[in-house]
Amino acid sequence: MANTDLTALTGDYTIDAAHSTIGFTVRHAMVTNVKGKFNDFSGSLHLDGGDPSASTASIDVKMDSIDTGSEDRDGHLKSADFFKIEEFPTMTFRSTKAEALGDEDYRITGDLTILGTTKPLTIDLEFNGAAKDPFGNERVGFEGKAEIKRSEWGLTWNAALETGGVLISDKIKLSFDISAIRNA
Repeated sequence: MANTDLTALTGDYTIDAAHSTIGFTVRHAMVTNVKGKFNDFSGSLHLDGGDPSASTASIDVKMDSIDTGSEDRDGHLKSADFFKIEEFPTMTFRSTKAEALGDEDYRITGDLTILGTTKPLTIDLEFNGAAKDPFGNERVGFEGKAEIKRSEWGLTWNAALETGGVLISDKIKLSFDISAIRNA
C-alpha cells in the first residue's frame, strides 16, 4: 500500500454503512468482554491526498440501533440508565484535526457528542486502500481504534460485584471499519 497515489484520492466521500462497522468492546463483570455495534449511522469524509491535514470526517449514529446480541441488554442500554435515546437519539463525531503519521497511519481528532456532552476523541486510523468496485464506485477503506472513559460523557450507571469491582468497566474500546464511496 505504501505506493498509493493519495493525491488521486482527493475528494468527498459518503460512508457506506452496509459495508462499514462502528463497534465497541466493554469489560463485563471484571472477567469477560462484551462486544457490540451500531447498525444505523451515516457520515461523510473529505480526503485531501496532497495535504492530509485538510481532511475531515463527520458521523451521525442513531443510538436506538445499538446491537450487543441481547435484546434485554440493548433495551437497558437505550434506557435512562445509559443512552436516554428518547432525549438523545443521536451520537455525533465532527473532526477538528487530521494528521499523517507515516506509512498508512493517520490520526483524526474531533468532537464526540454523547448525551449532549461534547468531549475530544482521537482515533488512530490505518488506510486500507482504494479500489473501484464492480459497480464502478471508487472506494476507500480505513480501520481505526480509540478508547474512551464512558464516565466523561455522563455514562455512570454501574453495579458493585460481591467479589469486588464493578459490573461494567469505565473504559470502552471503540473500533471502526469504514468503507466510503466517492461522491459523483
